[in-house]
Formats: sequence, C-alpha cells, structure tokens
Amino acid sequence: MSTVTISSKYQVVIPKDVRDRLRIRPGQKVEAFAIGGRIELVPVRPPSEMRGYLKGMDPAFEREPDREF
Repeated sequence: MSTVTISSKYQVVIPKDVRDRLRIRPGQKVEAFAIGGRIELVPVRPPSEMRGYLKGMDPAFEREPDREF
C-alpha cells in the first residue's frame, strides 16, 4: 500500500508501482468516484482496448418471453 500527499492545489501523484501495475500513461484520463469514505480513480480505457474482454462468456441464458428473438 502506498501513501500519497495532497498538494495545496489538491493534486496527488500516483505512485510508480501503481502506475506500472495499471499501465497508466501521462495524459490518460481517469474517472474519480467518491464511495463511502474513500476516493476511487478508475482508468478510462479506449473501446479498442476492451476487445475480447468478454471472450468466453456464455450468451445462452433464459430471457423474458418479450425479449426473445
């Protein structure tokens, strides 16, 4: 776990080990969420990077009668 300091401009530096692990690059966008008593930063990924994300998912599940093809 890494500890960061908030600057007078409310900026933080993401520690190198975290940047490397999440492959965060300079200029990349992140979304900030306040959840309970914590802040979560989630990297925004381009759609092209999400290709194959759901590979292997079984699309065969029971649908509601008005939703079937």
